[in-house]
Amino acid sequence: MENFLQTIGALNDETRLKILCFIDQNGAVCVCDIESAFGMIQSRISRHLKILKEAGFLKVERKGRWAYYAIRTPLDRFRQDILKEISYLEMNLPEYKSACKRV
Repeated sequence: MENFLQTIGALNDETRLKILCFIDQNGAVCVCDIESAFGMIQSRISRHLKILKEAGFLKVERKGRWAYYAIRTPLDRFRQDILKEISYLEMNLPEYKSACKRV
């Protein structure tokens, strides 16, 4: 029950829905790329990403000083269905532009 509530609670924010959809559409993205695309400060983006990760949607991979977030694989059926439903929502997502200098 707690896992279900945590998952649903993570989706109770428009910004988190947009970030989740953005990552789903663009694949693994660096935090700085999300920050740049959404025009938000790093601490706020990191908080949203932490909530989505704890809810079981995201995985993080660190490369040097950068953290890349992607949809977790394998993803259980419940979360797959949620991502599918989110994709039907009419959201204006920002354009993906790489903002960080990769190694």
